[in-house]
Amino acid sequence: MRILIIEDDASLTELLTYGLEAENFTVDICHDGQEGLILALQNMHDIILLDRMLPGIPGEQILKRIRKADVTTPVIFITALGEPLEKITGLDLGADDYLVKPFDIGELSARIRSVARRSFALGASPLLEFGDISFSEKESKLIHRDNAFSLSRTEGELLAYFLRNPNRILTRQQIIGNVWGPDAEIEDGNLDNYVYFLRKKLGKLRTNVQIKTVYRKGYCLELR
Repeated sequence: MRILIIEDDASLTELLTYGLEAENFTVDICHDGQEGLILALQNMHDIILLDRMLPGIPGEQILKRIRKADVTTPVIFITALGEPLEKITGLDLGADDYLVKPFDIGELSARIRSVARRSFALGASPLLEFGDISFSEKESKLIHRDNAFSLSRTEGELLAYFLRNPNRILTRQQIIGNVWGPDAEIEDGNLDNYVYFLRKKLGKLRTNVQIKTVYRKGYCLELR
């Protein structure tokens, strides 16, 4: 499960990242409301942990704008505003849960799992689909008819990002920022290697889906 934390307290995000990664969650963080809105609108996370008081754009505005854009990613407010009226306001804005600081990491993990179960029960599809392939994020499994490949975590996250943006040219910077993280320091060739791995698996499945190189721009997932 991939979690986006939008919180301006660097020490808190460090603690949350450490605790959540220890429970095998994948975590992306940002400390600014404007950057947080951009990432939230990418619609590539399973849960968003959102502070209400942020520099740039406040959490309430981020939530309003992503809901207006039909982004249905579950949102848990994490905030120091703990009065009953504040909670009611936050939930009425479209948040799925509300957690008041300070809180225990165990309680946060339980809230995340609870919100994820509710989201799945309401009809969230367990598969990403395009052309004649589907991908199970939960199992990190690429499926074509009666055949399937298990993918590594990075392969799976890369394929999921392509599948969420089919027929769209994605720049190298966009891909690296969304799969490895905006502050990731990776060698440029790493992306090419993982694209090669995915192409090899797609070729073995004889699918009509391909990852096309767009000269001097990036990559595009499209049908042959």
